[in-house]
Amino acid sequence: FFLNLTADCNAVLKALQPIFQEQGMTETVHNWEDHGYLATYIKKNGSFANLRIHPHGLVLVDLQSYNDHMKGREEVDQLLNKVEERMKELFHGNIKRVKRLPAILRGGVIDRYWPTADGRLVEYDIDEVVYDEDSPFQNIKILHSKQFGNILILSGDVNLAESDLAYTQAIMGGGKEDYTGKEVLILGGGDGGILYEIVKLKPKMVTMVEISFDKQLIIHFNVLHPVFSAPSNIDQMVIDGCKKYMRKTCGDVLDNLKGECYQVLIEDCIPVLKRYAKEGRMFDYVINDLTAVPISTSPEEDSTWEFLRLILDLSMKVLKQDGKYFTQGNCINLTDALTLYEEQLSRLYCPVEFSKETVCVPSYMELY
Repeated sequence: FFLNLTADCNAVLKALQPIFQEQGMTETVHNWEDHGYLATYIKKNGSFANLRIHPHGLVLVDLQSYNDHMKGREEVDQLLNKVEERMKELFHGNIKRVKRLPAILRGGVIDRYWPTADGRLVEYDIDEVVYDEDSPFQNIKILHSKQFGNILILSGDVNLAESDLAYTQAIMGGGKEDYTGKEVLILGGGDGGILYEIVKLKPKMVTMVEISFDKQLIIHFNVLHPVFSAPSNIDQMVIDGCKKYMRKTCGDVLDNLKGECYQVLIEDCIPVLKRYAKEGRMFDYVINDLTAVPISTSPEEDSTWEFLRLILDLSMKVLKQDGKYFTQGNCINLTDALTLYEEQLSRLYCPVEFSKETVCVPSYMELY
């Protein structure tokens, strides 16, 4: 409850006490001279409520209860309804806002809560754990959403859902590119989505070197001066999980590591690309689906920025003179991180031009 006036903490406490006492809850009250009251109410079954009264006019009620049946949820709603009615009687229209949040379910068999890139908590409509394994590199989860289909989550980051074709199309150039007869290098992309879509477009050869991190926005580059190389460490378990449980995304391209016009390399990517450089192998397109733009420049992020700069420089070297490099950025709200990334482009050994595309990726629930 957010009030239009300062709160008489003692009056609020006395008004709400009977509601909790009717439930057989034991009361403990703490008060601070300038910071209001905290009252806790505990029931014999372990349920409890916290009533926090701030003098400036904010009154918070948090209720925690173990209820695995409809009757228990109804009892919670009835208690909160009584609290709301009593507060409205007490303040006679001087409540600016009443906000009741849905229950957060802790410790459930299925974890439905995953953060957006900019730190907001989203509750997904997850109804099944399809796959949950730890590889040597990361935790790999595939969860089923009633809205989005199966969702790939790597080490706690939502990577891609079966509904997220918009992400794949954007990182391939937004439908503006002709891949017919072209040499393409995919860095990462273990879900198989990019490989599956490009193979449909009749390329000459697609080489995918897989290492999976999180996904984000999409920045497009036109290279003015080229040269060679690019990265990756493959996580076979990502591929194994996706080819079985993400087939709407990857089709059948992950069933075999080699096809008529593609190959998937399960190797450390940096040595692979240095070998390509030595051999003089060049690509028309490099698509970097490895890791997102870091969201800070704190010391623990330094290695990530160094990694991204390395990828950029090596990728410029692998491109033909008129080659293009496509990659992801981050959530559109993280403007500082995106600006820092763009600054890296002026530090490359060769000049580049770049453009950006913003897309709505369904399962991310934010613009990228």
